[in-house]
Amino acid sequence: MSAATGAPAPVAGRLSFVDRYLALWILAAMALGIGLGRLVPGLGDALAKVTVTGVSLPIALGLLVMMYPVLAKVRYDRLDTVTRNRRLLIPSLVLNWLVGPAVMFALAWLLLPDLPEYRTGLIIVGLARCIAMVIIWNDLACGDREAAAVLVALNSVFQVVAFGALGWFYLSVLPGWLGLEQAALDVSAWEIARSVLVFLGIPLAAGYLTRRLGEKARGRTWYETGLLPRIGPFALYGLLFTIVVLFALQGRAITSQPLDVARIALPLLVYFAVMWAGSLALGRAVGLDHPRATTLAFTAAGNNFELAIAVAIATFGATSGQALAGVVGPLIEVPVLIGLVHVALAARRYFPQPATAVEGSARV
Repeated sequence: MSAATGAPAPVAGRLSFVDRYLALWILAAMALGIGLGRLVPGLGDALAKVTVTGVSLPIALGLLVMMYPVLAKVRYDRLDTVTRNRRLLIPSLVLNWLVGPAVMFALAWLLLPDLPEYRTGLIIVGLARCIAMVIIWNDLACGDREAAAVLVALNSVFQVVAFGALGWFYLSVLPGWLGLEQAALDVSAWEIARSVLVFLGIPLAAGYLTRRLGEKARGRTWYETGLLPRIGPFALYGLLFTIVVLFALQGRAITSQPLDVARIALPLLVYFAVMWAGSLALGRAVGLDHPRATTLAFTAAGNNFELAIAVAIATFGATSGQALAGVVGPLIEVPVLIGLVHVALAARRYFPQPATAVEGSARV
């Protein structure tokens, strides 16, 4: 509290140097990745070849380092309070698996009617619901960590079960009903399950075991005040490393086709704005508090670009328009969602204050 006014200190004043200028570091990481991909001959191809069973090792490494500290912060003994909350779970499932894919399908056809490869790539992005990077956006926006863990786990299960079927429906069946051009998507459930296992399963298991063993050995107070502050910064380091690698992989393609990138970017911008704002408003309308409404918004708006890019490359080729659309996804998503982190923090004033916070303010 401020001694002069009794008001809480500004959020920015309580952030570390890295956190305070995170948007700048992210933009710098994007620029560095694009520059390296453009200026270093063969770098993108070399990075693309470093894979284990089809999974990019550099991207997997960055995401694991990014997600592990955040998942180690989750209080797993509180997850039952999330799983019993139908006001959170039902809207999340509806937004992710009914609304999100339909919105992306509509935007892709409305804004890219003459570019079938990019349109198909965007539809694939819309089908791949976020299970990885959303964890860190939610954490930065003071969302509910336990709720985020449950929702990304739900998304991962539905992704394995429903991704292939939804791809068939939105690329072949629905366009056929509407008299539009049809496409095909050949992806196995194992490929999707492997992506889920690598990008969510490993860091989730590591985070759970770290908390369980750490609290058992030294207690919760030491774990949360001693260990977590030490490992916490690695989440942002992993995020920045992942961004550099992602954009280095496709730096030349992005810079050599700026008009195409702009065409792909437009529906993505509309999609993120509509899904995030609509989900936050829905959360407020159904009575969720700010942390859980924020989690609902980020899990509904984010996409699993790792899976979308992998599927596009496997089905259509690394140099295809579908693959480029997948790569442009994080190019737009990263700066937009980091901006929405600040919007989410500012939106706290429009949500009811928890009773303890109100009582605390009265005592001050």
